[in-house]
Amino acid sequence: MHLHILGICGTFMGGLAALAREAGHTVTGCDAGVYPPMSEQLRTLGIDLIEGYGADQLALAPDVFVVGNVVSRARADNGDARYPLMDAILDAGAPYASGPGWLAEHVLQGRHVLAVAGTHGKTTTSAMLAWILEQAGLDPGFLIGGVPLDFGVSARLGGQAPGQARPLFVIEADEYDTAFFDKRSKFVHYRPRTAVLNNLEFDHADIFDDLAQIERQFHHLVRTVPPSGRIVVNDLEESLVRVLAQGCWSERRGFGSTVSDFSAEGNAGDFAVLQQGRQVARVSWELSGVHNQLNALAAIAAADHVGVSPAVSAQALGSFRNVRRRMELRGAAPRAGGDILVYDDFAHHPTEIRTTLDGLRRQLDIAGQRGQRILAVFEPRSNTMRLGSMKSQLPWSLERADLAFCHAGGLDWDAAAVLQPLGARARVAATVPELVEQVAAAARPGDVVVCMSNGGFGGVHEQLLAALRANRHAP
Repeated sequence: MHLHILGICGTFMGGLAALAREAGHTVTGCDAGVYPPMSEQLRTLGIDLIEGYGADQLALAPDVFVVGNVVSRARADNGDARYPLMDAILDAGAPYASGPGWLAEHVLQGRHVLAVAGTHGKTTTSAMLAWILEQAGLDPGFLIGGVPLDFGVSARLGGQAPGQARPLFVIEADEYDTAFFDKRSKFVHYRPRTAVLNNLEFDHADIFDDLAQIERQFHHLVRTVPPSGRIVVNDLEESLVRVLAQGCWSERRGFGSTVSDFSAEGNAGDFAVLQQGRQVARVSWELSGVHNQLNALAAIAAADHVGVSPAVSAQALGSFRNVRRRMELRGAAPRAGGDILVYDDFAHHPTEIRTTLDGLRRQLDIAGQRGQRILAVFEPRSNTMRLGSMKSQLPWSLERADLAFCHAGGLDWDAAAVLQPLGARARVAATVPELVEQVAAAARPGDVVVCMSNGGFGGVHEQLLAALRANRHAP
């Protein structure tokens, strides 16, 4: 089968492309604004990428066009089609499918699907769970919205381990809509036997009006889990309590609270795992933050459902190396009084930004580096943030930063006014080069710079490192 994938460089669609290629299909695709890490992964796999959505691609005549949810029927201001290829597909009556729909039919059928849902932590928790199953010898398949450092790829088919009734497949389960022609959440296509509900806050203001609408979508996911399945739920989240109050027909296992089935004692870097109040394992690792402790408990509870003991899971997590763009060190600029470190992080929701900075601050404190400054560099790039739906939360999310630098290009709201509560600690720039200049001028020896975005951020990491290294004799 030949698939031509529209929006192939998205994390989900790029992973689907890798799975289809591994399964022996011919894969091509197109996108606009290509950026790593997915573009690098696709080129490594030998998948041809076409820039843009030109109607001439109809001549490729694939067996099916797989349409990402980036594609819409919206028109440009001048009335031209934004996605002329999609218009050509519809006019020609050519076969097309959504990414989740194709995946459900051609990959997930017959597998034990372990789906990880939640506003935050989906990628990291999915990577943890896949690594646990791998270390337990269960050869899981997976599709993760990032590149786990332990695997080097975001997706693979996996196999069927001896003693397993079905092959295992871990998938990051997104509540965003499926396609312009299917407005259900992606995750309803996956029909998991193990479903993790990690947390739930308001997000995706471009498609949901309020939190209640998202809770309803999460309940649609719960409805698809069979009676022999397991729902793993964060007991600290009132929103998830409301989701399950709408009905639950499967085994439920909670995590996070002191009375949960799975809980933790100790700091985030070294903690005991308790199952129904009894210590059954201990996790010692390099990750920081209470959020990662909760992610670990979720992964341990999910792995337990397929026969992996908490002790085996904890041992696997001890060697877990996280995911690209999750506090990933991109480089250092040498300084006599201490190198300036530049990190990349995928945080884009205010809660994620605060969690990232809080985790870093705790890590520095534990390491005895209380005086080390944190410089937060971010862009409100997600649809929710660009709409300004959560702009009032930005000062709260940035409290743990010593200085905050916002890329405000393309926003319809006044970032400087929103960040006014931070006073002189906040800077705003209209362009990435201006932002780089601001950070380079403000940085001091020993500073930690964290760049946060769910996109490529205009290559800000490389530009920052170049500017800082060129100015290595600055005080």
